[in-house]
Parts: sequence; structure tokens; C-alpha cells
Amino acid sequence: MSFSELHGKVAIITGGSRGLGKAMALGLAKVGIKVVVASRKQENCETVCDAIQQAGGEALAVATHTGQTESLDNLITQTLAHFGGIDIVINNAGINPAVGGLTDVEPSLFQKMFDVNLMGPWYLASRAAPHMAKRGGGNVINVVSVSGLKPPAYQGFYASLKAGLNAMTKVMAAEWAGDNIRVNALAPGSYHSDLFDTSASVIPGFEEGAKAACLQKRIAETEEIVGPVLYLLSDMSSYTTGSTLLTDGGFCVL
Repeated sequence: MSFSELHGKVAIITGGSRGLGKAMALGLAKVGIKVVVASRKQENCETVCDAIQQAGGEALAVATHTGQTESLDNLITQTLAHFGGIDIVINNAGINPAVGGLTDVEPSLFQKMFDVNLMGPWYLASRAAPHMAKRGGGNVINVVSVSGLKPPAYQGFYASLKAGLNAMTKVMAAEWAGDNIRVNALAPGSYHSDLFDTSASVIPGFEEGAKAACLQKRIAETEEIVGPVLYLLSDMSSYTTGSTLLTDGGFCVL
């Protein structure tokens, strides 16, 4: 499919230098979207942008800390200065340093995770929304994870904040519908990435357990998540807003 309606649109992708964010950046660029790759380290962002540009696409690298409002302000400012507008925001960045029981994890980690996983997505999308409205509308995708819908033990902070982002998605959709801004959440299951593959290499039974936990009994390739992203951004989902799209191989069914 050509997704011609997306050609020339400007998309900000947080956490865009690796894993799912990188796959989305490359996938969106292939259909002609101008991509702003935002992540903590400038050199990692530039590596992805170089790959996009070598393939004939347009991209901008902006080092960004998604847990700091001033850094997100800079991201918007640089995007507007370089591309002249914003059409799409994909809130993909997230952290999970607080794996453990609720009686064991430290309160300081909750604040750190809150800033990146919930406050940051709210702030970026809410500050980008007026710029989208000026261009006749836009699209926001919040990556929430199946952990926010089917919370597991020992990931209480992460699951709670992703559930909060899922709720925030619905509020965004309700508040911005009048500006023709669609807002949806994407909830991926297990997929191959640096984080997953590293965990699988050091935790006995990790990959086998992930496979057993979904109907398809396999781990997705990162690129398999890009198709649902393009669906949510394209006119194929023009009547879809405030929804949560599962791409989990049937994990939430079991």
C-alpha cells in the first residue's frame, strides 16, 4: 500500500533511536513521512536519521529527555524550525527500572518513571496539539504496552503508569476531536528488541514463557508492529479515535 495521504507529513517519534522507535522511524520514512527522531543521545538519533536519508527520506535528530519539559519544548521548537509544522506525535519512549515487588521498590523510582512514562507523553502531545490544529488536524499514538491492560506482578509501577497513559489517551481524544486530532493507543505484546533479547539471554525461561503466554506462541519481529502504526496514522482508521489497538499475538485473550 502507498499510504499516499501520509506523504510529506511531519512526525515526532520519542525513543526513536532503537527498538520499536527505530523500526517506526524507518517504516514511516519509507511512506514519505518526514521523521523527527528523538532520544537521549544525539549520536544515536543521527545514526537512524542517516539511514533514513540514505534511503531518500527526510529526518531530523533531536536529543531529548522525555521526562524534562524544557527538553520537550526544545524538541517542538526544533521541529517547527526545521520542518515548519507538526502532524504526528508518537509517544514511544518509556523506562522500567523498578522491576520488583511493591514492598521493595523505592519511591524515587516511581517519580522517575512517572516523568518519562506519563508526564512526558502528556506534555509533548498537549504542546504539539495546537500546532496540529493550525494545519487542520493531526494524529497522536501513545504506546502503552499490554502491561497496562493485563498488569503482571513485580511490574507495578510500569503497569500502573501505562494504564494511566491509556486513560490519558481517551481524554486527549475527547478534548481534541474538535480540532480533527485523532488520538489512539498501541499496546504491543512481546517483540524482539534489544531489551527483550537481552532479558532472554540472561533470564532462564524468559523467552519460552513469553511465547507460551500468547495464542500465536511466538515473539513478534519489531517490524511487525509498524503495520498497525501505519493503520492508525492512515485514512484506513479515519473513524478510529480514543481506541487501544492490541498487537500482542493474543496475549490478552489468555
